[in-house]
Order: sequence, then C-alpha cells, then structure tokens
Amino acid sequence: MHWYLDVLKKYTVFSGRARRQEYWMYALFNAIAAIIALVLDLVLGAFPIIIAIYYLAVLLPSLGVLVRRLHDTGRSGWWVLFAAIPLAGPITLLVFLVSEGERSDNAYGPDPKSGYAAA
Repeated sequence: MHWYLDVLKKYTVFSGRARRQEYWMYALFNAIAAIIALVLDLVLGAFPIIIAIYYLAVLLPSLGVLVRRLHDTGRSGWWVLFAAIPLAGPITLLVFLVSEGERSDNAYGPDPKSGYAAA
C-alpha cells in the first residue's frame, strides 16, 4: 500500500526514475481502488460519477509514475504519446514498462535500485 501512497505524494513529480516494483505495485493498487469506486458507483446508482472523479484525481500521479518509469529505462517521457498509435503503441509501451531499468546512472538520475532513495 505504501507504493500507492508514495506515488500519490509525488503528485506532479515527472523527474527522476521509478523502479518496476514502484510502477507495478501502484498499478495494482490503482486497479483495486478503481474497482472499489466502480462498485460504489453501481451500488449507489451514481455511475459514472465516482469512477470519473477517481480517475481525474489520479491522472497526474499516474502520468508522473509512468514518465519516471520510462526514465528508468533511459527513455524520454514523451514516449507516453506513442500509446496513441493503435495496437503497436500500447504494446511497445508495455514492453518498455516491463523492461529492466538501466543499472547505472542515466540522464534522469541515479539508479533507484542502488539504494538511493529518490525524492
């Protein structure tokens, strides 16, 4: 759960690097929270109000951790736009996201696996 909260605390941080574990644990807890919001929407008959508010609330933190994850693999955050290309874009982006990060310092900061706690 702390992975999710850490990403939310870095609400608009687009610099630095994010390990695979940080990104995927955030994605897991984000999916769980979205399912809970959807169930609340359906139970309360408010669909799609609650889920829309939730998605708007986590839009910037989600983009921030995505950009930091791309930075960890040595790619610019602009690769996020590649997802707009049908079929090939999202698949390529997924491959980037599951790839291991660069094991040394890169243009975006030190290796987060080296024990350095990125701010």
